[in-house]
Amino acid sequence: MSADLSGGDPHADGKTRCAWPGSDPLYVAYHDREWGVAEYDDRALYEKLVLDGFQAGLSWITILRKRDNFRKAFAGFEPQKIARFSDKKVAALMQDAGIVRNRAKIEGAITSARAYLDIMDKGPGFAALLWDYVDGTPKVNRFRSKSQVPAETPLSRAISKDLVARGFKFVGPTIVYAFMQAVGMVNDHVVTCHRHAACEAFGTKAAKAFQQHR
Repeated sequence: MSADLSGGDPHADGKTRCAWPGSDPLYVAYHDREWGVAEYDDRALYEKLVLDGFQAGLSWITILRKRDNFRKAFAGFEPQKIARFSDKKVAALMQDAGIVRNRAKIEGAITSARAYLDIMDKGPGFAALLWDYVDGTPKVNRFRSKSQVPAETPLSRAISKDLVARGFKFVGPTIVYAFMQAVGMVNDHVVTCHRHAACEAFGTKAAKAFQQHR
């Protein structure tokens, strides 16, 4: 998600947030409950990466409004099931008005599911692969305005290159950085946002738990 991260005025509840969710209740809820929260679950990370790929060229709120439809259409984003999608299933998805009907992105999700399964079977696991790039712990940025927030970084370019080499689709550096922001690999809430400190505290605890159970 490319987002306007400049600090916004306090909302009706008195909390100051990043400016990008505006006053849309769905967007505000996503900002407050999900965005920037450290995620270490393999399947959930696959889902978010695929959805960020579908978002390319669109706004994230468009995908967010269709997310339940995506989950239904894509078998709950279970990679084992998606990897077996047939040409007939792809054709059916192309007729599903509840999702983004882009054949390349649909086929990309299937290809990425197969790449994910390969990592789970032969490699360190998807979460470990990704989080090892930040030593298992969220990188906490302390941005004060949107002008400080990059669209991509050397790290997102490195992760993108790795994922492409492993067979993933729609994982360019900008998509990967948006993904990193969303799943809390980087904390890009502006420092004036009430979620910055909360995500930092949660990330510290979650990172310790992740390391202990590896």
